[in-house]
Formats: sequence, structure tokens, C-alpha cells
Amino acid sequence: MSRLAGLAAVLGCALALAGCGVGAGESEPDVALVVTRDFGAHQLGERTGATQGQDTIMRYLQRAFDVKTRYGGGFVQAIDGLAGGTARGRMVDWFFYVNGVEAGQGATGIRVRAGDRIWWDHHRWDGAQRSPAVVGAYPEPFVHGLHRGWETSVACHVADEKLCAKVRERLDDDGATAAPAMSAGPRLRVLIGPWAALRRDRAGGLLADGPRASGVFARFAEGGRTLQLLDDRGDAARTLGPGTGLIAATRYQDEPPTWFVTGTDANGIAAAVDALDAEKLRRHFAVAVGPGDAPPTPLPVEGAGR
Repeated sequence: MSRLAGLAAVLGCALALAGCGVGAGESEPDVALVVTRDFGAHQLGERTGATQGQDTIMRYLQRAFDVKTRYGGGFVQAIDGLAGGTARGRMVDWFFYVNGVEAGQGATGIRVRAGDRIWWDHHRWDGAQRSPAVVGAYPEPFVHGLHRGWETSVACHVADEKLCAKVRERLDDDGATAAPAMSAGPRLRVLIGPWAALRRDRAGGLLADGPRASGVFARFAEGGRTLQLLDDRGDAARTLGPGTGLIAATRYQDEPPTWFVTGTDANGIAAAVDALDAEKLRRHFAVAVGPGDAPPTPLPVEGAGR
């Protein structure tokens, strides 16, 4: 029996509460809430605990922080005194993500579920009005999705199948549900390969069009041989060459997010595969990586305007 099939059997037993050795006293997983600013660069506070009945995202936030709202209480104006509006002549606001996916409605309209990872970030948005998916809640959205269990497919565009096997194994270990080959339902996609092979994908086209389209502050250039690291205005701050990898996520229309594990060459892709790790991705919107032991570079990078 595969690990995923075994997990399904255990979960089925737990739901049935009969004959499988699962005690009724086991608690549901906690909800994790974090509040940051500047695309996760600075943590302002966090809370971990159980949800209470009919909690909404807003109500859960209000129990942990001093929150001021607007538009009839449906949208956050300020958290612990840090408000939306303008800063140094640039538009700033609060955005929130549930299990690594930007919510498509106000915080009063979404219920909190056990195990959710809720992330509020205060940042400038003139460089990109939205980031539809982020990598910093990994292993979400592969575990809970956006309040539905998305299956996950991995598409391999590299000659070294060991890299793709490593990604599949890591996702499996971290709780992803693999999509059957013939499954027709919505699924999370993980694309592995050089940028030249991924750019024609429907979600890859969003990355190619820049952060205003994808929410990802990175851009490949020179046919995919270099990677430009962008600041929060969408301007190139640094350019990296051979051995550079990228882990990023975006969302094409209403589909589940597409994750990119890509790079300028084989070494860059291998570095990106190695960085598919909860601690390395933690609270980053996207990351650029290189060979060796250097930590990933969070994106966007700091520019003159921050």
C-alpha cells in the first residue's frame, strides 16, 4: 500500500470512528496566524490556537490584534496601529492569504478551518495590485488547499528524472494528495524545468508578463539564461546568471495555483528543488536560489523605494 493510500485509509477510519484505533479525544490541528509587513520581511506578531465555532478570518484576527476596519467592518484598515493608505507617496494596504492563496473576498466572509495558515501582510501595491498565490505557507496549499482538498500533479520538463522524483516524494511526505493520471478535476500543478520549457504554459505566461500579471517579482531574460530580481516597484534590482533557481507561484484565472520550480539551467533547477522546504520558504512570497549553502533570496528584493 502506498503512503497516500495508507493515509486515506487512516483518515477514513478516523471519520468512521470505528475499529481503527483512533481515539475520540484527539484534537484538530491548530490554526496558525501571522502578521507581517513588506512582503514578509518583518514579522509583527503571530498566534497559534484552535478556532472557536463559527470563527471568520476577521474575528480570529480581532481576538489577537487591535484591528480597525472600514467599509462596514468588512475590510481591515489598520492592525496594531499600522494602517493602509499611502506611505512616501505610494499606496499601501493589508492583504491576506489563506493556505498560501490570496482570498477572493473579504475577511468577514471566510470561515476559519482547523489547520489553516492565515497570513496578513502590509505592503505597497503599486508594483503589483495582487499576488494571487505565495510560497511562504508551504506545505500549503498542498495539504488543505483553499478550503477544499486539491489534488496535485507534477509535470517534469527535465532530463534528470531524479529531481522530479525528489519533488514528488517531498510533496507526498508533506501531505499532498497526488492526482491520478486521468483525473479531470481542478488540481494544483507543480512545473519543474528550465524557464525556456515552462514559459509557454498558461500560468507561465503570467510570469513572463511581470508582477502586475503574476504577482511574482522576478523576470527571466536572455531566453531564460538570467533571472532579474525585482523590487516592489517591479524594477530590476539585480540580475543573476548560471546556477540560479526560482520557486514561485501564481494563479491562472480561478484555477488552483501553479507552482514553478525552475531555473536558468540544470544547476539552478536542482537548487530550486533543494529549496522546496518549509523553513526555506517560510513567509516569503517567492524565492530565488543559487547553488551551495547560501539562503534563498526573498522576492521582491529591497529597492531604493522601500
